[in-house]
Amino acid sequence: MSRSASDPTTGASTAAPVQLRDGSVTIAGRPVIRQASLTVAPGEFVALMGANGSGKSTLVRALTGLRPLAGGTLELFGTPFDSFRDWQRVGFVPQRAGAGSGVPASVQEVVASGRLTRRRLLRPLSRADKAAIARAIELVGLTDKAKDGVSTLSGGQQQRTLIARALAGDPELFFLDEPTAGVDLPNQKALADTLGRLKERGSTVVLVAHELGPMAPLVDRSVVMRDGRIAYDGAPLSDSAVHDPLFGDVHTQHHVHHDAPGAQQQDFAPKVTSLIERTQGDQG
Repeated sequence: MSRSASDPTTGASTAAPVQLRDGSVTIAGRPVIRQASLTVAPGEFVALMGANGSGKSTLVRALTGLRPLAGGTLELFGTPFDSFRDWQRVGFVPQRAGAGSGVPASVQEVVASGRLTRRRLLRPLSRADKAAIARAIELVGLTDKAKDGVSTLSGGQQQRTLIARALAGDPELFFLDEPTAGVDLPNQKALADTLGRLKERGSTVVLVAHELGPMAPLVDRSVVMRDGRIAYDGAPLSDSAVHDPLFGDVHTQHHVHHDAPGAQQQDFAPKVTSLIERTQGDQG
């Protein structure tokens, strides 16, 4: 059964944007994610944290279909992953390496590619498409850079371009893979401002981060990975607490998020690729 909530204004049932039960991922025959269960509620801002190599980026890629599950079940908005087709509801922001994909492109052109989930391939941009692209660029504070080549931007500006690309599709659920990696403090603050606006809009955000920095006040819940397992799932934690050498020993007994449903073991036929991979690229 999917976890769902009732919309107080309409009375309609709203399924959890993300529900993973006993998810496992193997790479080259080696287990990387081990029986991870995670439920993300509508409008929740979840920080997925852990040391380098803990499995946090692999987990978020599994949640987007960029890494196939070797076991367990995944539902997006209450729909089994194999049957999910509403990719316009999902935005993925990879790590900024290769933001321009090695091809000269302007900020506007990169952001425009985010509309592919909303229109047919090769179809000219409509007025609505152009308006959505302009709004996304404005939201990340790059209107004055819209015509500039992505390769000429700073690392932080490139990351904001990738966020704008995801925003252009008007998704409800955002996955961000270490958006502040290699980004200076002023641009980290700009990224935090952008994500704060998303939170105000009621968007659901799953953020992969080694450290939160200026984004810490936005977090509703911390999920900490260790050795491919979820070691903690609960109230927000400080960066220092997450990276304390004794973290696993202290928190192992408190790794279950109390609002999450009981995990269920089911068969799962993994998908190798997703529409996100085809339209937005696997950059991280």
